[in-house]
Amino acid sequence: MTLLVILIIVAVVVIAVIAMYNKLVRLRNTVKSSWSDIDVQCKKRYDLVPNLVETVKGYASHERTVFEKVTEARSMAMKATNPAEMAKAENMIRDTLKSLFAVAEAYPELKANANFLQLQSQLQDWKITLSLPGDIIMLWFGTITSPSNPFRPT
Repeated sequence: MTLLVILIIVAVVVIAVIAMYNKLVRLRNTVKSSWSDIDVQCKKRYDLVPNLVETVKGYASHERTVFEKVTEARSMAMKATNPAEMAKAENMIRDTLKSLFAVAEAYPELKANANFLQLQSQLQDWKITLSLPGDIIMLWFGTITSPSNPFRPT
């Protein structure tokens, strides 16, 4: 009878460990897929930047330094190979796009340009598209660092 109870306890523990491991593997695969989604969305965003710069250039050609900074930020972002580099590049792009939009504020006819408004809208939609993969990645990190996870890194 005691042997049977011990076997049942061992079986329950083994099943629990297997289930937790499978959950972590499933989450890891979801995170990889989410990073791929983020990468695709970033590349789409980077492809919008030259169009936006060209649109603004037509109205504010004397703002050369702003255009150069935006182009440099895009180039840096396209070369990013890991999440840390991507984050740094994204911050740089965000800051340079802010300055580009500030330039656009000085030109009312540019703000009324349909192409400019469409590009600006697409860049804003990009933020919404990235929220789901970001949530999945946060779930992964929350699960992997959970105190109840026997596989968590030390």
